[in-house]
Amino acid sequence: MISHRDTETQREAPTIFISAGEESGDLHGGALAAALRERFPRARLLGLGGARMEAAGVELMAGLQELAVMGFAEVIRHLPFFYRLRQRVWAALAAERVDLVIPIDYPGFNLRLARHARESGIPVLYYIAPQVWAWHKSRVRDLARDADRVAVVLPFEEDFLRGAGVAARFVGHPLLDRDPPVQDRDAWARSLGLDPARPVLGLFPGSRAQEVRRHLALFSEAARRVVKRRPEVQPVIGTPGGIDPAVYEGALWPRVPSAGGLLQYATAALVKSGTTTLEAGIAATPMVVVYRMNAASYAMAKRLVKVPHIALANLIADERVAPEFVQDAATPDALAAALLPLLDPRSPERVVMVEGLRKIQGKLGGAGASRRVVEIAAELIS
Repeated sequence: MISHRDTETQREAPTIFISAGEESGDLHGGALAAALRERFPRARLLGLGGARMEAAGVELMAGLQELAVMGFAEVIRHLPFFYRLRQRVWAALAAERVDLVIPIDYPGFNLRLARHARESGIPVLYYIAPQVWAWHKSRVRDLARDADRVAVVLPFEEDFLRGAGVAARFVGHPLLDRDPPVQDRDAWARSLGLDPARPVLGLFPGSRAQEVRRHLALFSEAARRVVKRRPEVQPVIGTPGGIDPAVYEGALWPRVPSAGGLLQYATAALVKSGTTTLEAGIAATPMVVVYRMNAASYAMAKRLVKVPHIALANLIADERVAPEFVQDAATPDALAAALLPLLDPRSPERVVMVEGLRKIQGKLGGAGASRRVVEIAAELIS
């Protein structure tokens, strides 16, 4: 059992461990760390994450380039690293006398972290629950046993988890808290050397190096076929933080930071399935959704995953608003054919999709997710 500090010190200057293992987790972890700093100015924040969490004052033990591994086959190859990391984190929880652990999604590592924290007597606030409604439903038992509270960001998750005995609370989606781009579209386009009068096609091949390697050539070739049909279209690749630029070597199209407004200002987008589909939905940017995996990982996932859609935007909408292309169905010709009408402002496909996407934001709750999570954290620390 880890010995804790006196109650007054915990309340005024808690030590909090935040664990995020991928780009979206770092995005939301950074906002949460900033909100924790406002509520607890003397807090010490430790954890795993990326540049946004570090900028918000989190002392990182490992970064996203090491942590952002996904797929069954890929995880197996990295097991020695994760074993060593686990030993370091377990030791830090004891040595730093941590008062609260906040795992953010990333279930392969974070569910084990939650169990160890619970066994050590440290409260656990799980933020952004694993997608147990899609697959691996056995993990619901782990959440119910090991998490004191679970802050969920998708509206249907609260009832699902509460029905299984999890202390879940819907806090709204943190993407609604992001500041809008500071430039108007014309100024943004000119700042990147783009023609404001011409359509922009945003390419978002992934937030992990292995995803980019798997999707970049496919996305680039699909964009090339779009440009062959419509030479005025300007493809641009969105690049997240935390990825080695060498991954993009030989890319056909110019690159810009994903966070710089590309998704909000693009005429249409080609998007790897994940949080980016929800960002596109909030921005009402028409999109085509793609996902490819390692063949062995896909064969296993196909047997385990039981959801009607792969895109979060479609799951929230509860209908196939944006077309989805998975594994071998994702060909350059198929993607180009789906994208072309979305680049035409008058096409029925674009009009219908924009109407469908605009309904999504109303289902995600109001702004202030990080503030609500901090309120739960304060309850647990007290």
